[in-house]
Amino acid sequence: MRTIKKVLKKEVNGDLFSCKNNYSMCHCVAADLRMGKGIAVKFRNKFGQLLNLQKQNVQPGGVAILQDQQRFVYYLVTKKSSWGKPTYELLHSSLIAMREHMISHQVQKLAMPRIGCGLDGLKWPKVKEIVCEVFSKDALELVVYNYVAHK
Repeated sequence: MRTIKKVLKKEVNGDLFSCKNNYSMCHCVAADLRMGKGIAVKFRNKFGQLLNLQKQNVQPGGVAILQDQQRFVYYLVTKKSSWGKPTYELLHSSLIAMREHMISHQVQKLAMPRIGCGLDGLKWPKVKEIVCEVFSKDALELVVYNYVAHK
């Protein structure tokens, strides 16, 4: 359990898009890059560059990447089509691909939602375990945002 504490610096309740702009961000998408529901809509509206993402032609298990000033925005491709469902294996593979890019670009701060756990239906305890395992050897400031709907 020590590893989890070391990697997952904190989980906070709030809006992922309120994180400081020196944090890179990630979320899950389908290879078709529809981004028509959930948090993906916010990413599409905020960062755009859909053609740039499409040109990368990333397959499930990979990661598409945009640069937004001094940070990166990672699109974890965890399923083939927007109506499909991801697997833990594809999520793991996408996280590994993202980690490799982060290491080669000295990315040390990352903010994410509970990836794959919203509309995609993955279970957070299992996803958290995968995230912690992937980043267990890295000096990374990782913040997970638990979305809280405003009433």
